[in-house]
Amino acid sequence: MTDFEKMKATIAGDIPLMVEMEKILTAIPAMAPESGGKGEMEKCAALESHLRKLGFADGAVSFERFDADDERVPQGKRPNLVVTVPGKKDDFSIWVMAHLDVVPPGDLAMWESDPWTVVEKDGKLFGRGVEDNQQGLVSGVFAAKALLDNGIVPEHTVKLLFMADEEFGSEYGIKFLLKKHPALFRKEDIIIIPDGGDPKGETIEVAEKNILWLRLHTTGLQSHGSMPDKGKNAFLAGCELALSLNDLEHFFGERDEMFSPAWSTFQPTKKSANVETVNIIPGDDVFFMDCRILPRYTLKEVRAEIDKRVAAIEAKHGVKIEVEELQHQESPATSADAPVVRRLKDAIKKAHGIKARPIGIGGGTVGAELRNLGFDAAIWSTMDEVCHQPNEYCIVRNIATDAETLAALFTTE
Repeated sequence: MTDFEKMKATIAGDIPLMVEMEKILTAIPAMAPESGGKGEMEKCAALESHLRKLGFADGAVSFERFDADDERVPQGKRPNLVVTVPGKKDDFSIWVMAHLDVVPPGDLAMWESDPWTVVEKDGKLFGRGVEDNQQGLVSGVFAAKALLDNGIVPEHTVKLLFMADEEFGSEYGIKFLLKKHPALFRKEDIIIIPDGGDPKGETIEVAEKNILWLRLHTTGLQSHGSMPDKGKNAFLAGCELALSLNDLEHFFGERDEMFSPAWSTFQPTKKSANVETVNIIPGDDVFFMDCRILPRYTLKEVRAEIDKRVAAIEAKHGVKIEVEELQHQESPATSADAPVVRRLKDAIKKAHGIKARPIGIGGGTVGAELRNLGFDAAIWSTMDEVCHQPNEYCIVRNIATDAETLAALFTTE
């Protein structure tokens, strides 16, 4: 048997252990303080303990912690754990990066079971975090475990990174690591982030739309509903502004079929309450925009056009509009010919006979932070993409399927 075939057999036999790990991790609600949680420390400790029981404490495997200070959580720190399996060559490392934190369950009435207790049914595991991002986490663990169980030294050093704070901006996760521990990563490294994908595992995300979240606060003059001439209707001005900004989808109208949808989106979303009764002309109004912009357009040029449209509405309605950016992010694409993409495509083909293709996405990932500093990264997994939903689930077979792909990657020269 080849090394890959040995690993594949081991992975198949480890499926019950994968389910057990999902149950252990799900039972610890690793929510950020923004969600009223205590962070990831307890979950990280349980993970490290379990990894050692699985055999990661043997041989040359090393554990390193890179914790970020955060006084909002009980332990005062947010954990980032790196587990290293040395390879035959150290010209580059293969990283599998997963995050420890999860989002809150939301409305419990929408769940058919306790979100913190894994339920196994019809080949699926149900629970908060089982897909986002524990599926990718567990796949990486059991691909590496298959190396250790078979006494196989990978062709290149393998590093498993378990990060904090992905769900709320990564300030205590990948951003912290890139800023405070930049020597961890090399430009030659192969960086895989199993935190997004499709049901067949045939797409490799190499680019993201630029993100711009806006809060738009319009200040006018309140008056009686029967006397709009005495006031300045902030709600009316805000509505016209929302339509004007939505029209940016036509102004920045080029298409790129690598993305879905293939165009830039400028969508009004959240709306704050204004007045208490029907017969009041509102003098104050707030709404929000979620803008996802093709990388060919810079945020600088988008901001300039937004400013023009805001000024036009202010002049027309005699109001004042404050624009606040709640989030912004832009990043270059990873080349479709980059080593990480080529190696991952080859591994998917070797493991499953699937011809994978590069795509772009509208959502943001930690890949953007890496790409902005010149590190090529690929986001990939085999999943139904039910993250953040009630009754979140992962398909058990997908955990093993992705572990097999990683096994093929680890054993390729």
